Amino acid sequence: MIIIVNSLNAAFNIILLTAAIALATVHSLTGTLPDYNALTHWKPSLTSRLYARDGSALAEFARQRRLFLPLERIPARVRAAFLAAEDKNFYQHPGIDLQSVARALLSNVGKALSGDRLVGASTITQQVAKNFLLNSDRTFERKLKEALVALRIDQSFSKDQLLELYLNDIYLGVGAYGVAQAALSYFGKGVDELTIAEAAYLAALPKGPNNYHPLDAREKAVGRRNWVIAQMQENGFIRREEAAKAVEEPLLVKLNDDRPTTPLNDYFTEEVRRFLLAQYGGEGLYTAGFTIRTTLDPYLQATAMRALRKALVDYDEAKGYRGPVARLTDGETWQHARKRTKPLADVPEWQLALVTEVSANALTVQIDGTVRAVLMDKANRWALCRPSDGRRRCANDSFPVFSTGDVVYVEETKDGYRLRQPPEVQGALVSMEPSTGRVIAMAGGFSYAQSQFNRATQAYRQPGSSFKPFVYAAALDTGYTPTTLVLDGPLAIPDGAGRIWRPKNYDGRSGGPSTLRVGLENSRNQMTVRLAKAVGMDVVVDYGKRFGLYDQLQPYLPMSLGAGETTLMRLVSAYSVIANGGRDVRPSMIDRIQDRSGRTIFRQDSRYCPDCNVSAWSRQPEPEITDDRDYVLDPMTAYQITSMLQGVVERGTARSVKVLGVPVAGKTGTTNDEKDVWFVGYTPELVTGIFIGYDIPRHLGSGETGGGLAAPVFIDFMKVALAGRKRIEFIPPKGMAFHRIERRSGVPSEGTGSLLEAFKPGTGPCAASCGVIGEEDRAPDVSDRPEGIDEPLRARLLESTGGLY
Repeated sequence: MIIIVNSLNAAFNIILLTAAIALATVHSLTGTLPDYNALTHWKPSLTSRLYARDGSALAEFARQRRLFLPLERIPARVRAAFLAAEDKNFYQHPGIDLQSVARALLSNVGKALSGDRLVGASTITQQVAKNFLLNSDRTFERKLKEALVALRIDQSFSKDQLLELYLNDIYLGVGAYGVAQAALSYFGKGVDELTIAEAAYLAALPKGPNNYHPLDAREKAVGRRNWVIAQMQENGFIRREEAAKAVEEPLLVKLNDDRPTTPLNDYFTEEVRRFLLAQYGGEGLYTAGFTIRTTLDPYLQATAMRALRKALVDYDEAKGYRGPVARLTDGETWQHARKRTKPLADVPEWQLALVTEVSANALTVQIDGTVRAVLMDKANRWALCRPSDGRRRCANDSFPVFSTGDVVYVEETKDGYRLRQPPEVQGALVSMEPSTGRVIAMAGGFSYAQSQFNRATQAYRQPGSSFKPFVYAAALDTGYTPTTLVLDGPLAIPDGAGRIWRPKNYDGRSGGPSTLRVGLENSRNQMTVRLAKAVGMDVVVDYGKRFGLYDQLQPYLPMSLGAGETTLMRLVSAYSVIANGGRDVRPSMIDRIQDRSGRTIFRQDSRYCPDCNVSAWSRQPEPEITDDRDYVLDPMTAYQITSMLQGVVERGTARSVKVLGVPVAGKTGTTNDEKDVWFVGYTPELVTGIFIGYDIPRHLGSGETGGGLAAPVFIDFMKVALAGRKRIEFIPPKGMAFHRIERRSGVPSEGTGSLLEAFKPGTGPCAASCGVIGEEDRAPDVSDRPEGIDEPLRARLLESTGGLY
């Protein structure tokens, strides 16, 4: 009896001691517990998503791919699946489940003896405590802290709040956080579309997503899913027949990356990403869950890339074949060569092929295990020519050019396989709405996979003659008219270093005294330099800055011919000011940004419209949008420049653009030694600019011009962009006067070839004679008598120029 009493006393003392130790441990840990109130302010890391103007998805930016859903938006069957799998007593226990703890302790005794991994008994509340406030260390202290925090947060938060946190935070594999993102990543559907079986599969994943991968561990995945279904039935969440049907359902997953796959937008998307990163930082961009509506038109973006690529490929093929992409080394297999030679991901129509046999008029190539013939017909004969010492040398058959083991690009067409090569020459295209500055298309090069350098925004190049409209705008703003005469003749200007600068026209000829209109339409360098000298280079410099073309421009006369450096985006924006009647235009690729709660935090269009959001229509007139943007240019000057640039298309250096059959204004640009070529053109609704040149500037070839290389890209793009649009004319500002004049002399005329010229109030054509700008710079040793002018015109010129002719 005494022994029993002593034993009971000893046991009681051990229990008291254990309790005291436990209490002391709990007390010591209490002061180190994290502040559970942080859950109140929890903002999950959400995915920021980019959308095109038509609502289609463009891109995602995220550290953790997650879609946050309030609990009421998560269907009951999905909640039931996770409760059945993870914590069936969630709504009954106080944060920890003592029954589950007891079962786990008994189970772990056997597992410890057998060396198996021990199991836990964490409730959903404990998992929330661990995931949000603690770490994943497998220690007794961390487990005790987890239990203590779980008890506290269960008293401070509702069960629904805790379940919402859990279902949106839990990692479920394949980069997906939360049930909403997992539904998209595994099944390609919204969480509200999940079947019982699919919901059960997602609920099987928290224990270890890789252990139940639907492809790599399919049998285990189905087994675990079916166990969850059984638990759902056992706990009354679903009926027996529903469970039986769910178990029979095959596990069909769509593990294709559900990220947006809108093609050919990489240059645009990356430009937007850089803007967002600068504006909001990495934390904002990758965790804030922004919804970003961009200005991109996906159809026209694809059109822009196709038009630019065609021009670059056509030019490059005309120069000749530069050799294979790669060659098989000794003993190397085609499979190994393919691994080290990655195709251009954004040009999927081009396939890598291995040349296995060469004959005089054909190649036999292997493509993904299949054998095809590539005929050296008319379409492929360009590849028999090679560039050599600046010249193009062509072979008569395939043997000197191709060898077995060559790796080449081919494209399947309706007429057979065509040989391809990534072009060395590069280019860019930007298209913008002048009324708003919205960039609807941007091509930054041939292929983003080939080069991520964006030539539309990052390449600073000389714009050449495409800068001239701004010199002429400065002149018109300072009192000149489109009929002002400027001498188109040789001139010699000291450069201040003992040398003489003698600018020449592109064709090497001179036209004598001519109107500003003729000078701009025919892109006369000599006239432009004389005009810039008369206006003052300080004024020209100011206009270059005012239009946003340059941050700094040196006040030297060569700069009037576009010798400074700018980007295509800046140039298109500057032309947009002219197209917009002189109002300031700020290019934008983002229409609106909304935060995770849907609140607009950025809006591009700052125009004011007080009557646009009235609650009801009471027969009031349509609201008018107040445009309070500053004028960069006199609206009348803007119209005069537009009219003169229409002449460039009608009669000047861009006559090929007339094929569009609508009112178009535009200007070509070609720099010295034909290193860069440009064309910028616009309608009242759209401004589009094109640049073509090598990344490291070099000669494009004699005779290569903006009209010959860049303008065709404009035509191909605008044919699609204008399809279905109404014809719109350029509308002059109120108060302008129109007089019919002779184009070259500027004198009033009703004769054949005369045209209506626009004049500001108080100005007009010369009735008898006008002075000629630049006569003092005439080079005395060179005749500037115009060639090919008919006698009636010569007589009018003699009268109007005081006998110069």
